[in-house]
Amino acid sequence: MSSKNLIESALMQMNLKEKRTDKQQRIVEAAIKIFAEKGYTATSTNEIAKAAEVAEGTIFRHFGTKENLLLSVIVPFLMEAAPIVADEFIKGVVSKPYDSFESFLTAIIKNRFAFLEEHIDIFKILVAELLNREDLRQYLMKMFEQKALPVFGAVLDTYKQRGELLDLPNATLLRMLGTCIFGYCISRFAFFPNSKWDDEAEVENLVRLILQGIGASK
Repeated sequence: MSSKNLIESALMQMNLKEKRTDKQQRIVEAAIKIFAEKGYTATSTNEIAKAAEVAEGTIFRHFGTKENLLLSVIVPFLMEAAPIVADEFIKGVVSKPYDSFESFLTAIIKNRFAFLEEHIDIFKILVAELLNREDLRQYLMKMFEQKALPVFGAVLDTYKQRGELLDLPNATLLRMLGTCIFGYCISRFAFFPNSKWDDEAEVENLVRLILQGIGASK
């Protein structure tokens, strides 16, 4: 899903739930789009005001500060965007047939790398907010348990039956996979995005590392 489609889909869901004035709505839409394009730090309230076609003072009157605007807009946006992203990921990648666990693992890592490359600024905001907001962590965990866990569980069971995975509880396997992949994505896209990365080689190395950890010995 493109950045534009992700943003527009999430905004549409937000619009159905929130009751805002026309000016407030224009500020919200402008803020999300510019935060996603330039990042929170590089975005000024003056830029948001110009994009929303309002006076800069209007932003302060409705939201107080840029930080308040971030918290009142981006966090709800992330909560609306998460189910859209999860559904697309499950249907488009996870649920497809693969000839081996290695192929499955390679496909999902490459897909997430491509997704995060396109939505890197939103991902940075998400990482920062996950560290500070218990409600967001609980929401995303609940959504994962409801949407993704049954699908991932069935996939893992299949590869365990084939003898390609260690016979460990699915919850344990998912924690290991999540720690490796999500932790790597934080380094790649949040902490050191400007370093020189050979993504093709990095994917191969990450897959090899995971297989040597939880893959069944042959």
